[in-house]
Amino acid sequence: MRTISIKYIILIVGLTGVLVSCNTSNHFQRNTVNTDKLFGNSTATDSVTIANKPWRDLFGENHLQKFILEGLENNADMKIAVQKVIEAEAYLSQSKAALLPAISAKALVNYTSNPETLYPNGPGEVKYFQLGADASWEIDLWGKLRSSKRSAYANLLATAAGKKAVQTRLVADIATTYYTLVGLDEKLAITRQTVKNNIDLVETMKVLKESGKVTGAAVVQSEAARYGAEVTIPDLEQQIRETENALSLLLGRVPGTIERGKIDQQILSTVLKTGVPAQLLDNRPDVMQAEFGVMSAFETTNNARASFYPALTLTSSTGFVATSINQFFDPKTFAANVIGGLTQPLFNKRINVTRLKVAQAQQEEALITFRNTLLKAGQEVQNALGSYESSVHKIALRKLQLESLVKSVDYTKELLTYGSATYTEVLISQTALLSAQLNSVNDQLQQLSAVVSLYRALGGGWK
Repeated sequence: MRTISIKYIILIVGLTGVLVSCNTSNHFQRNTVNTDKLFGNSTATDSVTIANKPWRDLFGENHLQKFILEGLENNADMKIAVQKVIEAEAYLSQSKAALLPAISAKALVNYTSNPETLYPNGPGEVKYFQLGADASWEIDLWGKLRSSKRSAYANLLATAAGKKAVQTRLVADIATTYYTLVGLDEKLAITRQTVKNNIDLVETMKVLKESGKVTGAAVVQSEAARYGAEVTIPDLEQQIRETENALSLLLGRVPGTIERGKIDQQILSTVLKTGVPAQLLDNRPDVMQAEFGVMSAFETTNNARASFYPALTLTSSTGFVATSINQFFDPKTFAANVIGGLTQPLFNKRINVTRLKVAQAQQEEALITFRNTLLKAGQEVQNALGSYESSVHKIALRKLQLESLVKSVDYTKELLTYGSATYTEVLISQTALLSAQLNSVNDQLQQLSAVVSLYRALGGGWK
């Protein structure tokens, strides 16, 4: 009898091997996406890209380097991203374990009191003890469990790419916020110097009034110009406090004063290599994450498709069964059974059909999301390049404008002393100079921000 049972088990296992060899699940193949002209009309073939440059090499200023390192260690979003990777790793381990048998130990005490009306000749009481183990194993005939494992692996890769995306965004946000802060410092210094110059101008106007060269209106107008510049200082100071607080939040610290350098110490590379558009697939984390999403959805579809095929399950139970504890481990009390069965879904209230249709739709959604993410990446690269080129042009022109306005202020002040210029000409020149100086700071910030944006758009910051 035992020989016959062993033969059946061997037959079932052999049949299982044949069926597994007929696995119906497909293997994921990377989608071919068109990256031509993703960077505009650029025809660059050089694969060198600033995305491969470590952030320490791009951001050389000591304070900024320290802040980026602090943010990567303490930022809340980074910590959450790390925990999500740990979660994905746990799900992958679980999906691998699904391929193995489930084994459980059991200890059982059973007591039954039978009614005498049904069992007049006994037994009146039945009591037995059982100690053993149960095992069940679903044979992965059609690759359903393996598809689940590959889906979990793709989710892990997507989560890891998501962590990299958080890092690239964090590095860029810290750099941009820091540049904004040092830019506000420069604007505040310019405004304070302008107020000081205007105070000197007021005193000059008072002297000229006493000598009869200007009227009282000139004194009043010069005082108004002084207060007009000075009234912007509280707003600048508030913006500085808010920017310090914003940077503190990125760094994972309580709001407070930020130690920093000056805007003219922020020197970035002017050689901006973009590489070729196809490199976004392997450099830009959100693009990578979207592609791994397609892979996961593909495997989920395989899993849903396999639900239509029969499932082969092996179950076994073994252990000792005795009417008293003293009889435990007596060979005569040992019992075992093995059951193998195929279950073919026939009518499952449309659950399997719905699961497959939803999986197929989600796979198509993932593919659309992937392609759209790639398009957005190309758009951001083009925008950053355009912003940088615009800033370079503006800085060159602004330099000429400042040179002319400085001369204009000096000339009008000198001519005012000799009565060849009016006080309004002096005020107009000083106001125009202040505006140009503040705009010069904006031009510098635009250039710095454009480099940071391009670095992030290309996928830099996580290597």
